[in-house]
Amino acid sequence: MINLTKRAAEKIQKLLKQQNIIVENAGLRVYVKAGGCAGFEYGFKLETEKKENDYTFDTYSVRIFLDPKSALYLAGTEIDYTETLMESGFKITNPNATATCGCGTSFSV
Repeated sequence: MINLTKRAAEKIQKLLKQQNIIVENAGLRVYVKAGGCAGFEYGFKLETEKKENDYTFDTYSVRIFLDPKSALYLAGTEIDYTETLMESGFKITNPNATATCGCGTSFSV
């Protein structure tokens, strides 16, 4: 459903450890909400367990939680992590987005 690169998975594992989240079922919630300059915004949140009706899958030993509504907008999305002298952060490549804003956190379909 969502493709997580190895770099992104390593960063998420590091964030979980930094926040002392060692729960076996913990992972990253990826979601879409209304807002942003293009209509929809991506969201990320570290959580200790899945919610009812969530899709869950593991990539590079990182558990991803995805609610059914967000899954409609995120199918086939790739999440990468980049760290350079100029910028660092998660980079989202969503094949369902017809337009994105300059900041990369907002999109439209």
